[in-house]
Amino acid sequence: MVPPRPAADLRSLWPNWSYPIAMVDRRQFLAIVGVSVGLTPVVGWLSQVQGLEAPVTAEGYFPFSRSDAEWRALLSTDQYYVLRQAGTERSFSSPLNSEKRQGIFSCAACALALFSSSSKYESGTGWPSFWAALEGAVGTKIDRGLFMVRTEVHCSRCGSHLGHLFPDGPRPTGQRYCMNGVALTFTADA
Repeated sequence: MVPPRPAADLRSLWPNWSYPIAMVDRRQFLAIVGVSVGLTPVVGWLSQVQGLEAPVTAEGYFPFSRSDAEWRALLSTDQYYVLRQAGTERSFSSPLNSEKRQGIFSCAACALALFSSSSKYESGTGWPSFWAALEGAVGTKIDRGLFMVRTEVHCSRCGSHLGHLFPDGPRPTGQRYCMNGVALTFTADA
């Protein structure tokens, strides 16, 4: 095996350079791989611990409430995961993403009207997006999940998780309510 050849250009820049570039790169690569492999279980554990720190749904009093067993019986598995455990559905999986008719989008848990189809737009994210919610229909709270800070959107009647709010939407509000389609139902205008 032929040892790696030192880089001549680095020796001209740093006369005391003694390691070949290939060795330094290999060491750095192995260090990164080692740290990554070592941190994988830690990241998994932290994501579970974080879920225990904060309540699954929004905090506070909500006029519409049910026991966990009642929510499980009322909602599908996917709806329960998103609405009650603050999960996220796979992008481009909801038929509501391509809904173009006039009507109202409501909470799948308690049927509160949340968004008008007049504020819906195509954001390209794969989730139904709106630039405004109906007056008093949703609440927000800070979400520190997944090692980032976002604004979570929840139903103001039952506290169920709907999605997130981002400041990159169209005019007139500049906001993007990025909602999970499974958290919504749609009723077309008559």
